Amino acid sequence: MKLLPPLIALLLAAGSVQAQAQTYTVMCAKVSCGHLLVNETATRLETDHSYRNNGRGPDQKEVIEFGTDGAWLGYRTEGVSTYGARIDETFELKDGRATWRSPVDSGDKPGVGRDLVYLPVQATPAWSGRIARTLLQRPGQRAAALPVGQVSIERVQTLRPAGASFDVGLYAINGFDLDPYYLWLREDNRALFAKVDPGWGGTLLQGFEGEMDRLSDAQKAAQITRLQKLATELPKPLPGLTVIENVRWFDSQAAKLRGPSDVYLFEGRISAIAKPGSLTSAAPAQRISGKGRTLLPGFIDMHAHLDASALMLNLATGVTAVRDVGNSNEELAELRGRIERGEVLGPRIAANGFIEGKSPFSSQADFVPDNLPDALAAIDWYAARGYRQLKLYNSIRPEWVKPMVAHARELGLRTGGHVPAFMTARQAVEAGYDELHHINQVTLNFLVGKGDDTRTLLRFNLVGDKAADLKLNDARTQDFIALLKKKGTVVDATMTAFEATYTQRQGQPSPSYAMVAANLPAVVQRGYLSAEVDLDDAKAKRWGASWKVMMDLLRRMHKAGIPLVAGTDATPGFAFQRELELYVQAGIPAAQALKIATWNGARYSDRLSEIGSIERGKRADLVLVDGDPVADIRAIRRTALVIKGGQALSPSALYQSMGILPFVPSAEIVK
Repeated sequence: MKLLPPLIALLLAAGSVQAQAQTYTVMCAKVSCGHLLVNETATRLETDHSYRNNGRGPDQKEVIEFGTDGAWLGYRTEGVSTYGARIDETFELKDGRATWRSPVDSGDKPGVGRDLVYLPVQATPAWSGRIARTLLQRPGQRAAALPVGQVSIERVQTLRPAGASFDVGLYAINGFDLDPYYLWLREDNRALFAKVDPGWGGTLLQGFEGEMDRLSDAQKAAQITRLQKLATELPKPLPGLTVIENVRWFDSQAAKLRGPSDVYLFEGRISAIAKPGSLTSAAPAQRISGKGRTLLPGFIDMHAHLDASALMLNLATGVTAVRDVGNSNEELAELRGRIERGEVLGPRIAANGFIEGKSPFSSQADFVPDNLPDALAAIDWYAARGYRQLKLYNSIRPEWVKPMVAHARELGLRTGGHVPAFMTARQAVEAGYDELHHINQVTLNFLVGKGDDTRTLLRFNLVGDKAADLKLNDARTQDFIALLKKKGTVVDATMTAFEATYTQRQGQPSPSYAMVAANLPAVVQRGYLSAEVDLDDAKAKRWGASWKVMMDLLRRMHKAGIPLVAGTDATPGFAFQRELELYVQAGIPAAQALKIATWNGARYSDRLSEIGSIERGKRADLVLVDGDPVADIRAIRRTALVIKGGQALSPSALYQSMGILPFVPSAEIVK
């Protein structure tokens, strides 16, 4: 007889408990893609959470135990995370002693009071709803948390859902992340009503799925109100003439360091570059010292999926422009409009038109066609609205690619993205792809068999299991690289998005963020100890070797003259800094990495006439760093000042608004 996993058995044994059962629908975009089942009493909460989007998703069960006074006495969760890592965590409070164990850590703390809450590595929305209820019952609506941190809550607004006999409240919890964590509670019993992620989807009480847009709009309004306030407090206007004195500056087209020079800015543009002190009658209104610093064009992240929470972290790290390669078209247009009007702080946005094919593994989006005519109609929609490039995704049918690319070219659009399932990267390039996304998609070219379905986690696992055996000196690899060179195919490798996947062990610091973790809130630090994939000794050795092959492939593509762009698809800002460090680790000179991050980004997002280099007449989108990143790429982490148009931004102030400790003092602006 097969034994039931302990938690499932516990849930079945609890059948006699008189619990209030609630069913929630998980929505991916506006399509149902999973469920959250909740059984709750005053002293017990049981959950079953599962969904699928883009061929992946978690399966998780929880049990939480409470005292009659509301104290958190126990927590247990089991399951599998989005990328297949084991979920297995426990917490217990007994006789004043708290103990916990997770895949990333364990602890034993005596003398603990009954007023704390527990923060798991990975939890369901039902857990956050119960945290919210607990906080609302505590003095000051706050509580200490284990293993680390403190959390608090405040109500933002209330509204009455259509057809409901109760109001719901929007609440913001602080202490989970760099930004407030929003969720909706019923006001009559404080039970979870919804957890919404505007533009992406959410989890809503069954029967109220039609309220998604209304809740999303209200939540966005709360986020925007907060960002608008910061947009009035944080920037320092640069009226009239500004000079950055005696500064080394990076010539991104030549990939060389120039100067020292005085760089003048006027009305949001670069107005002059001169020998230090030579423009004696310039009479600037503001002076900024460049001594010991390097001035760079603002960085351009070419692989973003932007939302409101990403805006200031990008700016703080010197990313003044992004290319968004997949989003809700309506949500992104609204966000871009707010940035352009100066209502909120954020990078300049260029958008790709995202198209996915319909399948059981689809990533839900605005356009998920089931036939070629509908796919071509989606291209027309994007062309009519001025888009310059398309991103095709996993479930596009291979036979559609060539006619889609041809139709896009007739309308002046480039095409790139994921390699559709049952197709190789070579076939995609031969069919007309202008750009390939992700190093794993490029590496799969040499690994996929005829029946391999890369709409699933196979697109990650196959690379980890088999890339180590590739011989990159062979004729097949050289022929493929020669094809990319001949076609001028751009590669957006997003190395940082995969570094931890193939190299991080559970409980070890993420290699992508270990260098900044000490400056982040403690709860965020703990989150970065959680790996996406469980690697035992043998698998870690194998996948680590595969990662080295991917790094070598990146080096070889650059050496061959394949145009690279710097994209992240990971934590905004910090991932971009790591992306450039990985290029240098792979063997790309730092100056070339900086060119990829600036000149190439502007060129391949059709913005080179405005940004991407330090030249007269271009927008004053600039980042001033302490030190010399051409000599040591790690200097890009020491951002002393960011300038976007006619505003100067203190990275220290931006970081502090997110609970992050500054890395270096900000440059002084002398009037």
